[in-house]
Amino acid sequence: MAVASLFGGLALSNAGLGAVHGLAGPIGGSFPVPHGAICAALLPHVMAMNLRALRQRDPQGAALHRYEEAAWWLTGDSQAKADDGVKWVRALVLDLRVPRLGSFGIQREHFPDLVTKAANASSMKANPIALTPEELTEILEQAL
Repeated sequence: MAVASLFGGLALSNAGLGAVHGLAGPIGGSFPVPHGAICAALLPHVMAMNLRALRQRDPQGAALHRYEEAAWWLTGDSQAKADDGVKWVRALVLDLRVPRLGSFGIQREHFPDLVTKAANASSMKANPIALTPEELTEILEQAL
């Protein structure tokens, strides 16, 4: 476990984080929620939102291709599309019975503060596209 943790930390520090960790920081700082549970609960929703935002605002960017590659790796299907990767992650989160954010006491009334803090988090700089406060709110809504 120590080696796996080390490798995970090295990968994250070299690749950058993104919206999952940008939101997870303020949530973890405000609620007694395990960091991994927050990240898992947010991941499929952040992936889906990133894809939507990329398709709308950067359809020719490299990030869409990277999502396609991730889908191939996740599903084992060389014909998989980015949305298939999101479906795979969503199914994994359900199979693992990851609790939804609402089960930890997070409510809609907390969203404005969490979104404001997340938008200013350094982790957001590595997200493949800048997400709007409305998009971040929608992610929280979906993960609730």
